[in-house]
Amino acid sequence: MYSAIARNKRNTWFILIAFVLFIGAIGLLAGWLMSENWFVTAFVLLFAGGYATFQYFLADKEALALAGAVEVSKADAPRYHRIVENLCITTGAPMPRLYVVDDPAPNAFATGRKPEDAAITVTTGLFEIMTDRELEGVLGHELGHIRNYDIRVSLIVFGLVVAVGILADMFMRAAFFGRRGGGGQQQIIFLAFGLIAAIVAPLLAGAVQAAISRQREYLADATSAMTTRDPEGLASALGKLAAHGRPLRRANTSMAHLWIADPLKPNALARLFATHPPIPERIERLHEMGGRF
Repeated sequence: MYSAIARNKRNTWFILIAFVLFIGAIGLLAGWLMSENWFVTAFVLLFAGGYATFQYFLADKEALALAGAVEVSKADAPRYHRIVENLCITTGAPMPRLYVVDDPAPNAFATGRKPEDAAITVTTGLFEIMTDRELEGVLGHELGHIRNYDIRVSLIVFGLVVAVGILADMFMRAAFFGRRGGGGQQQIIFLAFGLIAAIVAPLLAGAVQAAISRQREYLADATSAMTTRDPEGLASALGKLAAHGRPLRRANTSMAHLWIADPLKPNALARLFATHPPIPERIERLHEMGGRF
């Protein structure tokens, strides 16, 4: 687990550096397509840097607002508070802020750049169907995301995905309206290249986001099993999530990867970009861990 935490911290910087280089390349190409207008390049870089900074510091609050989460105290939700407090005592982790979303769809997510600023959110539907043992497994999973610094990585990837989509749109417009010498044939080539970039760039960014998120889910499951010493509890909870899962009322594609179970229910065509591994595979891994305890 400690190597996974170190790897997540390194990945934060690798992703950030790759993001800057990638956006810089797009900015250079956009400026060249628009008759070597390097003002466009500077604008793209400033936009990307400002947007990434905004997302890094404020994305946790944005996620809570998008989900419609309301903070609760110990008096408001004693069962919720007691289980999280016990898990934090076991792991030595700081107590996160606790939020609830009024939604019958059972689900949960964690957010925050570091453990000291973290928050856990659960839906009312989760409380209704989970036993204490199963709820402990779910909350251990969310604490696992916090302890493993998964949230920091996911916030940067979140910024990458959205920014690439916006810049791809700008790039397509540059291909439409840019004017260069070489006649109509060359203009058609630039137009086709811009259209391809506008389609492929967001899909590629989404695939990268999904791949990173799926690995994070497996790691958080394992962390929960190690914390509670009860992988079967989380396995049982995941089984209920599969049986009773439904789309959230306020489901948002940009934060789908934060929830413990996919809140969007993607169809077969969308599974390539699914942010969660199949629940049966997660349950099977937990059963294998249970045989070793």
